[in-house]
Amino acid sequence: MTILAIIFATMLLVSMLSFQFGSYDTMINTAVKIHTGHVQVQAKGYRDKMDIRLVVPDPGAVDDVIKDIPEVEAYTSRANAFSLVSSSDRTYGVLLTGIDPEREAKVSTLKKLVRRGEYLAQEDTDMALVGELLARNLKVDIGDELVVLGQGRDGSVAASVLKVKGIFSSGEDKFDRHSVQMPLGYFQDVFSMRGAVHGVVALGKSLEDVRKIKKELGAGVRGIDGDGNLVVLDWMELMPGIVQSIQMDLASGLIMYVILIVVVAFSILNTFLMAIFERTREFGVLMAIGMTPGRLMRSLFLESVTITLIGIILGIIFGSMVTWYFQVHGILISGATELLSQYGLPERMYPQLSVLSVSVGAGIVLIITILTAIYPVLKVRRLRPVEAMTAV
Repeated sequence: MTILAIIFATMLLVSMLSFQFGSYDTMINTAVKIHTGHVQVQAKGYRDKMDIRLVVPDPGAVDDVIKDIPEVEAYTSRANAFSLVSSSDRTYGVLLTGIDPEREAKVSTLKKLVRRGEYLAQEDTDMALVGELLARNLKVDIGDELVVLGQGRDGSVAASVLKVKGIFSSGEDKFDRHSVQMPLGYFQDVFSMRGAVHGVVALGKSLEDVRKIKKELGAGVRGIDGDGNLVVLDWMELMPGIVQSIQMDLASGLIMYVILIVVVAFSILNTFLMAIFERTREFGVLMAIGMTPGRLMRSLFLESVTITLIGIILGIIFGSMVTWYFQVHGILISGATELLSQYGLPERMYPQLSVLSVSVGAGIVLIITILTAIYPVLKVRRLRPVEAMTAV
């Protein structure tokens, strides 16, 4: 019974932690591929102010640094400007973003998010991709024209007419309601950027590579920017809201894990106590023929540790098998598609089996089981041979 309780607890913790960590990876990677990338090079202060004059003046030099970092999967440059966009009926304030269509498709999922029309081509100039909700609010469709009015980097009036080539939907209402994408080269002409951009975006091969990419990129940027005008920011600094969401979810998950651990601890304590009480007479006989209480306690503690290790090992095996199955096939969260889409998440989630999820779950069970076994073992110390042998 004790081994079964330990197996169940370990298997459940390994599976639940793997699912939780896997959902975090999915949420982070989905968000960075829509918005920020894993790492960005920006002008100091741009993240807070988003002033069009705070630029990366020579993105080509930054590109030369990034392409030599093996952990970087892809990179691109972007430029942004807050502008008024008008159709024949309405006017809205939007964030207009200039992108390199070819390189952007390797860094972000924007190309896959186009629901109507087509993605931007490398040779396009006055074409635009519009968020679905913005297109609905402006009452425009594929082929319609948008009038753009904003301020250039040099303070001049930036104005142009863009034709809607595609309409995208990310599932994030805020992004789809306020975003317009246009070719980077044409953006630089309209907004007098003189070849500058507001961010050089890098996508790593995995989340584990972000710290190394940031370190190497930071060293390279310092070499080309002696004045310290450029900074390297990772996704946690660019999207603090996601970090806070993960922290809140971990806190709520911790409460559930504590409840599970308490229930399992009492179950294990009960079985250990019963094992002691049912063998009280045998313990009395052993002590009567010369076995010391200390040696008896060590024997019982060794028994408890052995039972614990057997249960944990089997729990890890079963938990890993369950997690691996869902890691391959995914877990369909039916009925939550609309809610998940608000955060850009797919309806099918994939657990992520890792050393952390296995070690944390098994470690917690090991600690509580050993601590639970101490009390029954200590009770043996107070046994008296005659009383123990005559116990009913």
